[in-house]
Amino acid sequence: MLLILVLGAVGGAAPSGTARAQGSSAAVDPAPFSVRYRDHVSWLRVNPLFVLPGQRITLEAQSTSGVALRASGGRTERLGPRRWAWTAPPEAGQHRLSLTPEASGGSAGPGDGRSRVTFNAFVMVPRSEVRDGVLNGYRIGRYPESAFRGLARYRPPEGFVEVTPENRDVRVSPHFRLGDFLCKQPAGWPRYVVLEERLLWKLEAVVAALHRREGASSLHVMSGYRTPHYNAAIGQARHSRHMYGDAADVFVDEAPEDGHMDDLNGDGRENRADARRLYRIADRVARTRLVDRLIGGMGYYPATPTHGPFVHIDARGYRARW
Repeated sequence: MLLILVLGAVGGAAPSGTARAQGSSAAVDPAPFSVRYRDHVSWLRVNPLFVLPGQRITLEAQSTSGVALRASGGRTERLGPRRWAWTAPPEAGQHRLSLTPEASGGSAGPGDGRSRVTFNAFVMVPRSEVRDGVLNGYRIGRYPESAFRGLARYRPPEGFVEVTPENRDVRVSPHFRLGDFLCKQPAGWPRYVVLEERLLWKLEAVVAALHRREGASSLHVMSGYRTPHYNAAIGQARHSRHMYGDAADVFVDEAPEDGHMDDLNGDGRENRADARRLYRIADRVARTRLVDRLIGGMGYYPATPTHGPFVHIDARGYRARW
């Protein structure tokens, strides 16, 4: 069983002079109860869920009382007082699932949002819909025919999340939105993204540690998903984890945001030393209770003429450091 760092244990005052963005309290605001799904236990108030059409997912609340499930689409099935199954609709789209403690009589309690755990579920477009490297006018390109080292994590993704102007700002976790992970290749709408839940679990654990140590409220995603087409165009590694949706290049950029890494070590400069500080925090998280599917790669990079220093984080399934 995977266990993400409990966000309620990461409190701490921000260093003098550190600005906090709005919503930073979410870093120390765990859900009223945890939920087990996909062999993972999450304390997040807002959770990601990426499924194929018709896929069935089991949700089990770790609560002392009964829990009601409401879904904006699909089919729900009660398996016990705190356990539900949700079957995704047969077509692609986005749906909201809410788990709420039950009031007497078995109905959902009134609540004010504080007692609710939300799943923003995205029914993906299956890979089979890609034609000659193009999906609904959006160029995906071609994934490598053979998986790197024969590893399952390097097989082509099963599906793609459709992103539109209407859903790009939907949260996929407390600190990240769907649009944060869009590929940078020029395109109209709709666009498509591959995004793995395990990456978001890992990033949220790093945010929690950052809040405790630095008073930071979130991470800026410089680069998330890359289509194979775009990945090849910019000359990146043939088997880059960015193509598989479980990698992100990130940095800390607190208010006032300027698009560059903050001076984390307080030496008056924004350079590789700040990326190294973020790297060490993230590596400490990875060496605690994040195991199995959250194990992955990590490296830090200096600034170039086109970008500031940053840290790469992924969940490739085996440990790599650089």
